[in-house]
Amino acid sequence: MAKYYYSQTKQKALLLLASGVILSLSHSPRVHWRILANLPKAWRSIERTTLRRLVNEFKRNRLIDFKEEVNGTISVVLSEKGKRITLSYDIDALAIKRPDRWDGKWRIVIFDIPEKKKAAREALRKKLCDLEFYRLQRSVWVTPYDCKNEIAFISEFFEIRNCLRYINADYIDNEAELKLHFNFK
Repeated sequence: MAKYYYSQTKQKALLLLASGVILSLSHSPRVHWRILANLPKAWRSIERTTLRRLVNEFKRNRLIDFKEEVNGTISVVLSEKGKRITLSYDIDALAIKRPDRWDGKWRIVIFDIPEKKKAAREALRKKLCDLEFYRLQRSVWVTPYDCKNEIAFISEFFEIRNCLRYINADYIDNEAELKLHFNFK
């Protein structure tokens, strides 16, 4: 399946449309309440004109369908293609593709997340660790693999985009240590 790269707003809209699917797959009441509590706020963060344009675009791309209910209302539901794409944005299943050959560049993620978003900061650190980033400092992490889209998704997911930076670098002074860590010759 081809990987779809949509803007953060499009990803957010697709994930919001998929929230019903996510609710049905989750058996945890805590997850249900967290999703339900954040839905109205998340929908309000997308402007109406943008939302209308996205719905039309999703319909053209066959990501959604319209379903007429018994009471006459019309529901917007994800198509099978839409469900496949939203599953590719699953934060827990997120992985960085490792190419056969390294391009010689380092990807550095730096962040300065305020104390009021401590939970997001800790979740980000855990996710970077799960993605096998190397920790240079507490808020500076590095990987040799291209992951710009994945980091953009993570920053949007944790709502910390303005606190995080992604850097593409040709050289780091402790490169030998990093190459050893990532098993490069």
